[in-house]
Formats: sequence, C-alpha cells, structure tokens
Amino acid sequence: MQKRSAVDTIQIMRRAEELVNASSNRYRITVQVASRAKKRRRRENMEDFDEGAMKAVIQAILEMSDELTQPEIIGD
Repeated sequence: MQKRSAVDTIQIMRRAEELVNASSNRYRITVQVASRAKKRRRRENMEDFDEGAMKAVIQAILEMSDELTQPEIIGD
C-alpha cells in the first residue's frame, strides 16, 4: 500500500519551476534549495523531530517559492 502525499506533486513542480524561472542561474537556485533542505534535515535530526510526510527538499521548495511570491513574509 502506498502513502498519499500531503502536498500535490503538480503544485510542487509548478513552484519549483517558478523558482528556476525567477533565478538567473539554475545551478545556484538548485544549490540554495539543497542547502536549505540540508539545514532543515540537520535541525530535525538534532531535535529528534519528525515532521511527517513532507520531505525536507519539498518543504524548502515550498518555503522559497512562498518567499518569492510573497516577499512580505520575509520582513526586513
């Protein structure tokens, strides 16, 4: 039996595409997503915290695309 993802895969792909299109360098944005996911994963391991079904890379893509489309959530 396969688990159903909590997040729609089409939405994730769309958001990842938005990040790549908004960036001037595809490699750099890929590295930034990977870095953010690595930090999140490291923090989860240190806190012995399991967020559930959402992987760190998917969470990083969603967060970064939100920051892109809603810059007011970042703050100054």
